[in-house]
Amino acid sequence: MKTSILSTLALVLIVGCSSTKTPAESAATETKAPVESAKVEATASPAPEATKAPETEAPKAEKVKITYSMWGSAEEGNATQAAADKFNASQDHIEVKVEAIPWESYMTKLNTMATAGQLPDTAILKEDAVIQWSTDGMLNDVSAMYEGSDSKPLDSLAYKYQGKTVAYAGANEILLLYYNKDMFDKAKVAYPPSALDKAWTWDEFVATAKKLTVDKNGKHPDEAGFKSQSIVQYGASVENLAWQLEAYALSNGGGFYNNEGTEVRVGEDASIEAIQKVADLYLKDHVAPLSVGQTDDGISRTIIAGTVAMATNGQWNVGTSLNKAKEAGLKYGVAVLPYMKEKVTLNTGGANVVFSQTKHPKEAMEWLKWYSAEENNWGLISSGIWMPTLQKWYTDETLTHKWVDNPNFPPYDEYKSAVVDYAQSSAARPASWFFTNHTTDFNTLLTSTLGDVWTGKKTAKDAISKNLDALKAANKGAK
Repeated sequence: MKTSILSTLALVLIVGCSSTKTPAESAATETKAPVESAKVEATASPAPEATKAPETEAPKAEKVKITYSMWGSAEEGNATQAAADKFNASQDHIEVKVEAIPWESYMTKLNTMATAGQLPDTAILKEDAVIQWSTDGMLNDVSAMYEGSDSKPLDSLAYKYQGKTVAYAGANEILLLYYNKDMFDKAKVAYPPSALDKAWTWDEFVATAKKLTVDKNGKHPDEAGFKSQSIVQYGASVENLAWQLEAYALSNGGGFYNNEGTEVRVGEDASIEAIQKVADLYLKDHVAPLSVGQTDDGISRTIIAGTVAMATNGQWNVGTSLNKAKEAGLKYGVAVLPYMKEKVTLNTGGANVVFSQTKHPKEAMEWLKWYSAEENNWGLISSGIWMPTLQKWYTDETLTHKWVDNPNFPPYDEYKSAVVDYAQSSAARPASWFFTNHTTDFNTLLTSTLGDVWTGKKTAKDAISKNLDALKAANKGAK
């Protein structure tokens, strides 16, 4: 996920934890009562001259102390510490201290601490930093975190390095298609499909977008007299942030990288063609507003602003912006993404890691397992900002109803099909930073490379071909 969204979600996590009311059942059932309340009576026989040995307090076992770092203000750190205090009180062998570091200096501070050998035991880490830190030997293998549990996170939420799981996403997020139901109803156009087996092809998506695009004279792009410079309602918008664009490259049979993340594929014809099709929504089809792939506020600029009938972006928008818009009267729906050749959506989620410098990896994993449990982040999940990570919330109908049956979401059947089922389908693939190094440098360069493509000054083929060697070098860590 892009840095701006990472920051937003991390900060909401903190607030969500502070308001959590449901205790972590898994942690509570595996631990003993606090030592402080335990007393024992002497069992030795009394001496002849004594009547009874006095009661003695059992020796207190010293807790293992671990530190968890997160980005945020001191106030937000205090809120997260409140959640940690619940964990600390639930068992008698671990004590977690939270360290909040401002977002702007977060990674700089962690790098300084790493150099000094003073890293915390565990922390949240930017998605695009996980594989780099793994390459440098800074992260522990956390594959054992869910051993013996009744469920583990979806496979697409595991960060992999050399075949080992080095982090699990603290939450699940997928890319979706949002739409304004009133606009569809007014145009008498069928809603986008929420079921994967009925997903629109790209051509069907574009054709529908044309029916929903209107200029000031009521003309559509495929009608004589249509004026592309006086559009009052657009039919579609596809978020063209670099990392989200890969979904369409993959859908067209291409991609940005190979399966190992070691070779660049963005220069392949299939990848270039997919990017050009996204650009042509504005340039040739005249169904989308101009977007230059710089900001991650697409739903606010389109669906919520009331200027676009359907738009792609991440599931987190349900909680971060659409809930308030819904309260204000917006009637919106969710659907699966259109596809070119293969049906694809991307998973992502901020990474909770255990650093290799810790002396207490087992205890750090126990804390992370508790901290990321759905019960302890319920405010985030019920609001629609996060989706659960554990597979049972997707496969157990009782748990799914507990998650989805609330007024913050679209109707149950629609949301379950377009989000819950979609997220565990074969279409769901991990974003490239789950297994690829140097994605920050690559995405930054690709964003710059495509700037002239969105405005039509260059074709995707010309722009990418000219910068392909630099993009390949970025994937290798070369500047």
